[in-house]
Amino acid sequence: MITIGLTTWSEHASLMPAKKQLTLNDYAQFLPVVEIDSFYYALQALTVSANWLTQVPPSFQFIVKAHQAMTKQADYQDVTSTEKELFTRYYRSIEPLMRAHQLKAVLFQFPPYFQLNQENSQYLRQVRAWLPDVPIAVEFRHSSWYDPAFKAQMYAFLSELKMTHVIVDEAQTPNNSVPFDPVVTNPALAMFRLHGRNMAGWQNPGASWRKQRTLYRYDATELAQLAKTVQQLQSQAQEVVVIFNNNSGGDAADNALELQQLLNLKFENLAPKTPEQINLF
Repeated sequence: MITIGLTTWSEHASLMPAKKQLTLNDYAQFLPVVEIDSFYYALQALTVSANWLTQVPPSFQFIVKAHQAMTKQADYQDVTSTEKELFTRYYRSIEPLMRAHQLKAVLFQFPPYFQLNQENSQYLRQVRAWLPDVPIAVEFRHSSWYDPAFKAQMYAFLSELKMTHVIVDEAQTPNNSVPFDPVVTNPALAMFRLHGRNMAGWQNPGASWRKQRTLYRYDATELAQLAKTVQQLQSQAQEVVVIFNNNSGGDAADNALELQQLLNLKFENLAPKTPEQINLF
């Protein structure tokens, strides 16, 4: 099975041009999965994820980012809680999604300075111990994890931990990118995250770097190549999910629908179309 989704649900104006901002239900009329980063910035009350479930069909799936402290991107400021307690509180916040079987994965997107060493590999083992029954996807952003001398061991390690290796597509710079390496480590789920190939944006960190680096539109040739790779992984995983994150210029939704067409996919059990979306003629 192949599914396709986007990061966030509100910013994809091309899905419904007449609306300034999409709701979750609007989004769920087009695609069966969404990636959400609100858990990255703050621990959420369980009522937040419970409310999301009321807006989508039972088959709709969520990928939620791990809290930034869980990926070593910030010191946890609540001094009354230990790291283990942070994981416990996070788990409670996603429990409604777990119970409903609508959590596709928790995404651990590690920072560029999270490099391959014994301390960090053991941290991944600890993550699995603290979240034993949670589907986990791991995105590395330091090239050391892909060092030819170690990457086979790294993939085997992720497989041992039943973690999904996130296959990243991004501009290939000399110093601050990781390779496109379509390796499956979890037979239940393979995941692509497509950030775009804006070389200038990726190489020039600055005030607008976060927006500039995902300012990219995949062309027909690039999408055809990606489609071929996605299809090749179908025999290795029960599901292959493709998340488009190239949305600084509003390109992600269009690219997602183009890829859906290339792969000849029809997503079943989406949210019912609203009257303004039904074309009667």
